[in-house]
Amino acid sequence: MSIEKIINEAWENKDQVNQNSDKSLKNAVNQIINDLDSGKARVAEKINGEWVTHQHLKKAIMLSFRMHGMDIMAGPYSTWRDKSHLLKGKTAGWTNEDFEKAGFRMVPNTAARRGSFVAKNAVLMPCYVNIGAYIDEGTMMDTFSRAGSCCQIGKNCHISAGTGVGGVLEPAQALPTIIEDNVFLGAMSEVVEGVIVGEGSVLSMGMYIGQSTKIVNRKTGEITYGKIPPYSVVVPGSLPDKNNSQAPSLYCAVIIKQVDEKTRSKTSVNDLLRE
Repeated sequence: MSIEKIINEAWENKDQVNQNSDKSLKNAVNQIINDLDSGKARVAEKINGEWVTHQHLKKAIMLSFRMHGMDIMAGPYSTWRDKSHLLKGKTAGWTNEDFEKAGFRMVPNTAARRGSFVAKNAVLMPCYVNIGAYIDEGTMMDTFSRAGSCCQIGKNCHISAGTGVGGVLEPAQALPTIIEDNVFLGAMSEVVEGVIVGEGSVLSMGMYIGQSTKIVNRKTGEITYGKIPPYSVVVPGSLPDKNNSQAPSLYCAVIIKQVDEKTRSKTSVNDLLRE
């Protein structure tokens, strides 16, 4: 049986999956987590111009939580308790040679969980990277930023300080939150619920975008949901109630223009930080 078939069949009876489940299922789940960790597999990828979710990979992550019990790990100043297969992080026990091979920079107090992938020339300031997340080449995860479960972050992005890219594990068929290549997310922003931020876009600090957030093109007046078009410059805004002028205005995201050289010069990451 293929790994995908094993996972899908187990998913149909997920309430029966536990620490005593069949060895073939355990091997399949562990193989998928290892493949996610190495970048051999990724939860979502662009195929023929459209983002596609590989559902069995998300199912495997969720099944892994049923297959493993809780355990503790003692540190110098605290003791942690979590599912046993995730207590040790992605880089636990790595040597300098391991980091040389992986090719990314990881600052102290970064937490990258097993089953996440970090590509070459990425920079992880003290941040959090959850299982299933994919961080592509040259991207910087700035201080206290977060990459949620299964989110996909493209090449040469800057995820600014305090910013969260939300994870989407359930339902299995749901697209995870996706940040395409060359995106700048301003400080203290949150992009969640499977929203797609198109290539080259720049989001101002303090942006909050979910599936129900109205995305307004200031030039055309068009209102859309769930996706920022490529090369958009986006700032926070508000919309009045058309039927009641006395009602409070509601938050929205406003596309004010297309990215130009002036915008890019203000948001480009200093190459010296990557040396």
